[in-house]
Amino acid sequence: MTNNNGQKLQQAVTPNEAVEAIHELVDHPQRASDDVITALIEGLSHHHPAVPAAAVDGLVELGSASVNPLIAAFEASGDQAVQAHIIQALARIGDPKALSLLEDVIGTSVANHCQGNVRRVAARGLGRIGSLAKDTAIIRQAIDKLTWALLTPEDWALRYAAIASLQDIAQPEVMPPLQQALTQESDRVVQARLNRAIAQLV
Repeated sequence: MTNNNGQKLQQAVTPNEAVEAIHELVDHPQRASDDVITALIEGLSHHHPAVPAAAVDGLVELGSASVNPLIAAFEASGDQAVQAHIIQALARIGDPKALSLLEDVIGTSVANHCQGNVRRVAARGLGRIGSLAKDTAIIRQAIDKLTWALLTPEDWALRYAAIASLQDIAQPEVMPPLQQALTQESDRVVQARLNRAIAQLV
């Protein structure tokens, strides 16, 4: 049944058929099997935007079971669009196993607009990981990278995403970098976001 649904996704002629096949895969009792996760990851490269969007939703619904296959798929893919969908899924899942990859994505140089978007999604993913984690070392690691993203890059939207993520983590350690950023931030939109985060964390 699961393999049949995977074949149904591969053989789908229209985007609607592909999305329907994805929903059937996620609803299947064996939905967290390797076959289902592989089929969903393959759906990330579909040309119609509704299909990879549905595949991302399905992978997020499967949660931690899809994290390692997604990380492996990111490392194996040279397609920036597929990689962007993978980072989106990992950011929404918020599993600590994706912490190092999300850090690496934030730390890369901005080559184009798309990659800048991916960095911002990765920053939001670190916020989700840091807000869900119980391990203080993981929380500290997420805060450290977000502090770098807040104080160093020229991308104002990345700094904005880092603020939102530090606010989500809401640990006492996030206040010093937010206050430091306020002394050096020149962008009015980012300044306003900093003031809002600090006011809500006090």
